[in-house]
Amino acid sequence: MPTVAIISQKGGSGKTTLALNLGASAALDGMQSCVIDTDPQATASAWGDWRGDRLPQVIDCHPIRLPSTIRRATEGGVEFVVIDTPPHTDTGAREAIHVADLVLIPSRARAFDLHALEGTANLIAYAGKPAYVVLNAVPARASRIVAEANMFVEKLGLKTCPVTLGERATFHRASASGAVATETEPDGKASGEANALWRWVRQQLSLS
Repeated sequence: MPTVAIISQKGGSGKTTLALNLGASAALDGMQSCVIDTDPQATASAWGDWRGDRLPQVIDCHPIRLPSTIRRATEGGVEFVVIDTPPHTDTGAREAIHVADLVLIPSRARAFDLHALEGTANLIAYAGKPAYVVLNAVPARASRIVAEANMFVEKLGLKTCPVTLGERATFHRASASGAVATETEPDGKASGEANALWRWVRQQLSLS
């Protein structure tokens, strides 16, 4: 079962937005997808309520129950899983990393956010799973900021995803209606970034 874990030790990094857009991209690509929400704040679950019966399905789950939840989802026909994790907890991140095939770590390209990656880097190094930092909410014309962030991430022993996500109001507006950017503004910049990220994830997981 192709499984992507979205983890970050810092709140406000954009984990849930990233998880929902990936899950929806998979669904729009014809896959039976689900987002497993392990965050007690249940933001992804609220989005699922607003979305109704459209995929991806959103499932509430305690981190300890991830293996059994994924197994039941697989038995129910799910083909792609994204795990949304809570911030400020090693337990939730560790459990998600354990069951994941690919780990994505969203982070803003700011000093405080980047320094918060150090704890996550230690978890990744111990687990030995493929992991990439996804720079999120990147300001326009910020090539120097991105380059400096990439250098910092590399010093931590992590890799950076080649696709960055800009500070796009479309991501927030779409989420408020139970949708994603590719649905509300399919020709917009946010949609282009979300599609590019999904294509890259597919390559990493060797999905046909």
